[in-house]
Amino acid sequence: MRQRGRPWWIAGGIVVLVLAGVAGLALGAAGLPLRGVTLEVLNLLPGVGIDSGLTEREAAIVTRIRLPRVALGMLVGAMLALAGAAYQGVFRNPLAEPYLLGVAAGAGLGVTVVIALQPSTAAGLPVTAPLAAFTGALGAVTATYLLGAAGGRARSAEALILAGVAVSAFLTALQTYVLQRHVEVIRQVYTWLLGRLGGATWGEVRMLLPYAIISAVVILLLARPLDVLSVGDDEAAGLGLDPRYIRIALLAAASLGTAAAVSVSGLIGFVGIIVPHLVRMLLGTSYRVILPMSMLLGAAFLVLADLAARTVDMPREVPIGVVTAFLGAPFFVLVLRATRRTGP
Repeated sequence: MRQRGRPWWIAGGIVVLVLAGVAGLALGAAGLPLRGVTLEVLNLLPGVGIDSGLTEREAAIVTRIRLPRVALGMLVGAMLALAGAAYQGVFRNPLAEPYLLGVAAGAGLGVTVVIALQPSTAAGLPVTAPLAAFTGALGAVTATYLLGAAGGRARSAEALILAGVAVSAFLTALQTYVLQRHVEVIRQVYTWLLGRLGGATWGEVRMLLPYAIISAVVILLLARPLDVLSVGDDEAAGLGLDPRYIRIALLAAASLGTAAAVSVSGLIGFVGIIVPHLVRMLLGTSYRVILPMSMLLGAAFLVLADLAARTVDMPREVPIGVVTAFLGAPFFVLVLRATRRTGP
């Protein structure tokens, strides 16, 4: 029944995303009329010429400052939420999330090394940042899985999270060592680590987009096999699927998406646990629904979180990582308590 209604849920997710995008463009230190903002965005489409009623300054705020920021927020939120849902399916663990698994820390170490060796310019991060972040992220999730599986407890939620904490601590120690050896980039790295979308440019959007497309396509194509894996490896093998290769492909794609997102936005935690769980609560446990809806609602969630980050303490801006942690930490406690009641 839910599968037949899937197009309606997807349409609802798109509506939520559009509304979040319009809010992100219209609201802020300089409040702009919703109608004018909408028409100004439509004016960017080929062949469209409408008088939005905005002044030249207001139009510049929409198209040059807020639009790339909203676009980047959508891409980052979609990738973090999609990766979280994929990790939860691969590990059959409701607490799996890029931040908690150490994936974000691994990606952060990779970017820190790149910044230390090749400081960013005014144009943004070095082009090698996503690749370095991917290397660190993939190494981190592999280490977390192997450490969590020690002693035959691979499916234990507590074991996996403790392994993620240990891996994150080790990678953070390495990161601190790198920063001590390159003190001239400490401020730059620290600002990046707090998570930020401020100052987003179309260059960062273009840098993230190809990685996001590859990651999303691979994960969404494997939604049906992931549903089969959730039943059991024997059932998957009986249907002609190789669980090992499916998991490797999903881990690689999810780590690529996470790494690319982290490389441009910094460490933004808990998106990958909040959004997939909300989708699962509303729409059920099929990953053919969870994965696309996590993308849509993850994009909307981060745009709204960024809106809160730049409006809650105007004219100052709160790091978006602080906002998501403020929302995500209590949510994580609730999920952990529910997991302990129902068992791993």
